[in-house]
Amino acid sequence: MIQFFKSLYLHQRVFYVLFSISAIFLVSFWVPLLYPIAWLIVLALCLVFLLDVVALYKGSGIIANRLLPDKFSNSDENPVSVTLKNNYKFKIDVAVVDELPIQFQKRDFNKNITVQPNSNKSFEYLVKPVDRGEYHFGHLNCYVSTKLNLIKRRFTFNNEQMVKVYPSFIQMRQYDFLAIDNRLALTGLKKVRRIGHTMEFEQIKEYVTGDDVRTINWKATAKQAQLMVNQFQDEKSQPVYSVIDTSRVMKMPFEGLKLLDYAINSSLAFSNVALKKNDKVGLLTFSNVLSDFVKALSKKTHLSLVLERLYNVNTKFLDSDFGLLYAHIKRKITQRSLLLLYTNFEHITALQRQLPYLKAIAKQHVLVVIFFENTELKELINQDATTIGDVYHKTIASQFASDKVLMQKELQKHGIQSVLTPPQDLTVNTINKYLEIKARGIL
Repeated sequence: MIQFFKSLYLHQRVFYVLFSISAIFLVSFWVPLLYPIAWLIVLALCLVFLLDVVALYKGSGIIANRLLPDKFSNSDENPVSVTLKNNYKFKIDVAVVDELPIQFQKRDFNKNITVQPNSNKSFEYLVKPVDRGEYHFGHLNCYVSTKLNLIKRRFTFNNEQMVKVYPSFIQMRQYDFLAIDNRLALTGLKKVRRIGHTMEFEQIKEYVTGDDVRTINWKATAKQAQLMVNQFQDEKSQPVYSVIDTSRVMKMPFEGLKLLDYAINSSLAFSNVALKKNDKVGLLTFSNVLSDFVKALSKKTHLSLVLERLYNVNTKFLDSDFGLLYAHIKRKITQRSLLLLYTNFEHITALQRQLPYLKAIAKQHVLVVIFFENTELKELINQDATTIGDVYHKTIASQFASDKVLMQKELQKHGIQSVLTPPQDLTVNTINKYLEIKARGIL
């Protein structure tokens, strides 16, 4: 009996009818003829109400199920499917109320659907997470009513589920085409085969004027009775690292997503493209301490390890230690590599404090510093100034925007590659920079 009353809900139509009956009873004080009519309406309502209760509570009712993917992609629209099975012999209206995870901050989810007798029906809705981590779905509540719409019977399905939100693997797949795209050739960039001095041996050839005498192969020289030299070629599988700053400067949000999450999504998409280019992919995260280090490998399965490590990366609230970063790179990354450093500088003095460490890293590796444009400042600069305060704000905003350009020129002056990009364009600009470096043979 308790379960019966817990699952029984009155439709709004019942209250409208009760209000109308009350009005008729009130008017019958002056018009007695309406008094018996009001009671007839009450009896009719009770009869119809009882018929509605019997219809909904007789039989097994409905079965509902929520279908979730194995994982969600951060900052993307992810589908959630709900299936309904109507075991009644008549058509029903169902109001589905799903208990979404607390991270979505949505408490008004309601989907109305009509299901034919003894049939199945399904629908899909989209959710967009903006934080990585575990998302817990609660109960799936279904409120069933007949065409009379007097009462609703609630069915609760203990369909509690947990889904992990990973960095944006949807974006990663979207940028797959860049791994085979040849548009860079249209800008004048051309791949040139260069003779290198790495450990990848190519062939033994006769010595000609201009060859490096340090590469003379004395055994081959003795056999051929003439000077022979070893020829090497640049390694096709080159180490590439995503170096992600997880300090407080990456906590800044843009369009609901932290800069750190933009960097993580970009590094995953970039790592996928680099693996398809047969390069070795690695990962390093740091703030005031070193968090994660994944040695660069070229195995296709290595991307899943990078994805798992990126899933657990969190923003710290302390300043980053670039001196510690330099010491770790010098100790752990001994081979010349491409380092994509995701960080942010809001003032040129912040860059100047870290510039000695960046210059030291750039001496041994190809360093690309990736930092962000403040798009909100651009909006402020483009607004019309109507008061003295507006002029002041626009001036300060312009100063900050010009500082970003000066930072880029300062890095360029010291031979350090850089990418200054809006957060929403980070992924494509980073991949294009990588493809440009590959095409120019800088690494």
